[in-house]
Amino acid sequence: MIQYLPFEKPIEALDKHVADLAAHAEGTEEARMLRERADKLLADTYARLSPWERTLVARHPQRPRFERLVAGLFSEFIPIAGDRTFGDDQAIIGGFACFEGRKVMVIGHVKGEDTPGRLKHNFGMARPEGYRKAIRLMELADRFGLPVVTLVDTPGAFPGIDAEARGQAEAIARSTEACLGLSVPLIAVIIGEGGSGGAVALAAANRVLMFEHAVYSVISPEGCASILWRSAAQGPAAAEAMKVTAGDLLKLGVIHRIVYEPRGGAHRDAEETVKRLTLALRAELDALSAMSPAELRNEREEFFLRLG
Repeated sequence: MIQYLPFEKPIEALDKHVADLAAHAEGTEEARMLRERADKLLADTYARLSPWERTLVARHPQRPRFERLVAGLFSEFIPIAGDRTFGDDQAIIGGFACFEGRKVMVIGHVKGEDTPGRLKHNFGMARPEGYRKAIRLMELADRFGLPVVTLVDTPGAFPGIDAEARGQAEAIARSTEACLGLSVPLIAVIIGEGGSGGAVALAAANRVLMFEHAVYSVISPEGCASILWRSAAQGPAAAEAMKVTAGDLLKLGVIHRIVYEPRGGAHRDAEETVKRLTLALRAELDALSAMSPAELRNEREEFFLRLG
């Protein structure tokens, strides 16, 4: 059952009416017309989402995340644990996999699918050992000549005292450096939230793809509002000003491609979402495979220098 967001209340009411009518008069002209009206309302609503509403969609609890996307996109996924220094951070998971017969390295943030999972994966907020694990996996990919695909979905790196004590800022910087230094193709996909340096540490890529209703920003809208207006309640205004949406970021040159979602968001059709991302990844991997290691590194560096 779909969980409706606050701005979807009219859609929820109409969907319930459709369900009630289908139970008593399925196949009638009235039921068909009401279903068409509900579909049109859903399409119209999602065609004019505000930046704040897109932020809510990006955080939707039923949105397909790392586990579901990896299962749909890749075969033979073999996770690799640990940073060989401190421990194994469950907020970042990665390993070897096959994409349409091509060996790749997959790395991504994991938020968890339910409450126990979110606690286990710390809501996708990695500690230093998570980024050091990512560095280790990128170095392995470089050694074996494997393209790297990262799935970015985090509110930001974990801000706790223990993370800072173990060198959070240094780990994020080193992970970003590792991305930029790879001699193999690197494709990053912003699948939900791309928050701050915790996202960039896996997204300093040759190609940055972004789901239509994902968001990508230096700070969360609530965090920005708390600084500027001393109130997280001003989050919607901050989201508008920050240009966090895929459309805005494509115009600004921060990302390379938008992966459009099914009508009503990825959470309404995970299978179709996987198909669309598969097509985008195939095209980008094919294009990047023709480039030399020096060309790949230079392209990444020039792209991110231009952003500065």
